[in-house]
Amino acid sequence: MDEMFDIVEDETLSLDDEPKKEVSKTNKKESQNNSLIELYGENLTKKNYITNPAIAREEEIEKTILTILTPEKSAILVGKAGIGKTAIVEGIAYKIQHGNVPNAIKGYDIIKVNTSSLLGKYTSENGTEELKINLLLKEVTKAKNIILFIDEIHTLVIESRNSGVDFVNAMKPALSRGDVKVIGATTLDEYNQYLIRDKAFLRRFEKIDVSEPDAATTVKILMGSYPKIEKQTGVKLAYSQYVIENLMKFIVDMTSEYKRIYELGSRYPDNALSLLSKAFSYAKFDNSEFVTFKHFYKAIMNCQSVYSDVIKKESEKFKTQFKEFLEKENVDLNDY
Repeated sequence: MDEMFDIVEDETLSLDDEPKKEVSKTNKKESQNNSLIELYGENLTKKNYITNPAIAREEEIEKTILTILTPEKSAILVGKAGIGKTAIVEGIAYKIQHGNVPNAIKGYDIIKVNTSSLLGKYTSENGTEELKINLLLKEVTKAKNIILFIDEIHTLVIESRNSGVDFVNAMKPALSRGDVKVIGATTLDEYNQYLIRDKAFLRRFEKIDVSEPDAATTVKILMGSYPKIEKQTGVKLAYSQYVIENLMKFIVDMTSEYKRIYELGSRYPDNALSLLSKAFSYAKFDNSEFVTFKHFYKAIMNCQSVYSDVIKKESEKFKTQFKEFLEKENVDLNDY
């Protein structure tokens, strides 16, 4: 996949960076705050969303909410990497923020926890040890208004096998009683390889298939997402909506399935968003207030998610399609 710049996503603490060997430091931090939700969770419902993070995903959002409302059922989003599974969960959080959800989950918090933070044991001040996942589930059960979002939920199965601690079984009682509602996310390959074997665990989940958006939908996603990048970078797209839409169509077409480098496994909308973000990055690098056609051309020439012969063809196509703008902006493409 094309390298994503930090400007596209809000910066969050990476729980994967938590030192695994420095037990004493971790325990000291934990003892100062008994809330594992605050220690290890990110509250998606409290995020500042500049635009709707789940454009054109109403069907998946509705299915997920209906599952959460079903007694003793949680949801698991299954789809290829990079197609927006996390965005769907953020879309639900966005709807909760705006009160656009059924009354039963109004005021709920969606807490994202990385599976790495659920592993291991918590040591209290008096030296008592307990599985972190058990303490977290108790806290969520007590709160009664929390939905847990566990990305890459299949890693709980992997760690259960590798560590000898059955994290999956630790979750089953709370799930079966309906005390805890979970939205999990995983890829189809990992779902089939790791989760499908545990029938008792999967009985608690409703599988929601998330497909890769088509080209037209991806254009809509880009059109809805660029204001967020403008806000985060302080750089503007100073063209008419018609011109911007044509730029987005070009990006989407350039990153279509058969033009992508197969081994990278890049998908819509991530690969298209990555290319768009690069144009903003080049503008920011030039200390420019605006993203121009020069910056889009640079991004195209340095795109890493498509084959080199595609870049050559698409760059020529770009020169032809947007010749008028390139001439107006006095862009000498021989410099790039």
